[in-house]
Amino acid sequence: MEQLFSGVGVALITIFDQAGAVDEVATASHAADLAARGMRAVLVCGTTGEAATLTDGERVTLIRAVRAAVPPEIPVLAGTGAPSAAAAAELTAAAVGAGANAVLAYPPPGSDDLAACYATIAAAAAGRPVLAYHVPWVSAPGVPVADLPGLPVIGIKDSSGSADRLLDELAHYRGAIYVGSSALLALAGPMGGTGAILALANIEPEQCSLAFAGDAAAQRRLAVPHLQVRAGGPAALKRILASRNGFSELSRVA
Repeated sequence: MEQLFSGVGVALITIFDQAGAVDEVATASHAADLAARGMRAVLVCGTTGEAATLTDGERVTLIRAVRAAVPPEIPVLAGTGAPSAAAAAELTAAAVGAGANAVLAYPPPGSDDLAACYATIAAAAAGRPVLAYHVPWVSAPGVPVADLPGLPVIGIKDSSGSADRLLDELAHYRGAIYVGSSALLALAGPMGGTGAILALANIEPEQCSLAFAGDAAAQRRLAVPHLQVRAGGPAALKRILASRNGFSELSRVA
């Protein structure tokens, strides 16, 4: 299967201005800085990007701005998970139209026909790669490892944080495996994972890359920020970024 990218990519925050509106200029500038610091892909409108709070128009604006800001060789992924396959397909078509190189979609919660769900999303992607997204606290029960080979996707982003599940994927799935937990980088990379798509890369891109390359000391250095972001989500990331570079720390989620 086609490989979208290897190495570490960022699950991009969405920056809002002080009035609460999407600041696509600041968001795109942040993405460009991260690409210059070694990020191999940028995910826009994912869970870290507070996608559930964005309007369809805001999503399109963000995707276009980020795609224009990062080098052409850096793929821009768009999060298109939704409560129904039809809604996910609509978001997918709009994302592709806005310039996304690929989409990342969790299945609707409670889905009992994952193959049909992802076939609908893949059709809307019009040939662009689709990644499944295992994020069980958003979309329970998620994507079982045993179902992956039968899905029309090129791989999966696994944000479960489970080392056991990661080992299951590495042992039994031949598609691309992107880890979504910054706690597992020094395991995922050396054992043959394709890459990572990380919230923590918004603030520690270099250390995330070192850890994925097998640097255990870098993995330990990520422990404190990882736990801060795990506990506080996008709002915690934004507070850290605000203290470092003056971005607005406004978040639409607690």
